[in-house]
Amino acid sequence: MQFYFIRHGQSENNALWKRTGSSKERSEDPGLTKVGRQQAEFVAQFLRRANPPDLQSGGSGGDIQNVAGFGITHLYSSLMVRSVATGTAIARALDLPLVAWQDLHERGGIYLKDEQTGERIGQAGKNRAYFEAHYPDFVLPDSLGEAGWWNRPFEEPEQRPIRAQRFLRDLMERHGHTDDRVAVVAHGGFYNDLLATVLNLPESEGYWFALNNAAISRIDFNDERIGLVYLNRVGFLPKELVT
Repeated sequence: MQFYFIRHGQSENNALWKRTGSSKERSEDPGLTKVGRQQAEFVAQFLRRANPPDLQSGGSGGDIQNVAGFGITHLYSSLMVRSVATGTAIARALDLPLVAWQDLHERGGIYLKDEQTGERIGQAGKNRAYFEAHYPDFVLPDSLGEAGWWNRPFEEPEQRPIRAQRFLRDLMERHGHTDDRVAVVAHGGFYNDLLATVLNLPESEGYWFALNNAAISRIDFNDERIGLVYLNRVGFLPKELVT
């Protein structure tokens, strides 16, 4: 299996932090900025390059820069709006269904911070009616109803590696030992938790793997080994869109 991790395009919260250096007045579930929408289109068209004639030739690392193309076979997204919007652009370019995968969400989940107490308070998240109205082609889990997909407390740090481990286990159950080329659209914090799981790093905050908006990282899972092929690839973006 070839696994591609794609970060969402620039979000309104990303732009807020860049502009102010603060998360004050952040949205619990921000959309994309104009720059973020442009980034989503660039990564979608980059991934659209012609499919290679033989999927297995790249599965063992024979095409480590995807010169022949990507040939994505499965596409997943978190249920956070910035990820769904980015994934939708990719899905349209590749003519693939975009499938929800809840465990891909960003650290903390859907929450707002009480500026007086500092407490992070869990929010509802978008519900089925929202996604059906705004992203009608997004393949939703049967469990999602009208109450919203989050509806729980803030995700604490000790819960995050457990989720990353669960995602990796479920990924291997779905696609391990296959020639599938699986792409997920998700978030920078979760990327760190997932890489730490893949690399079997200790559960600490003593590392940070940088990831730009709309960047692509590729990990190959073969029967005999795991290969970090490339990380944080953004060369396909114009320099003014690198954020």
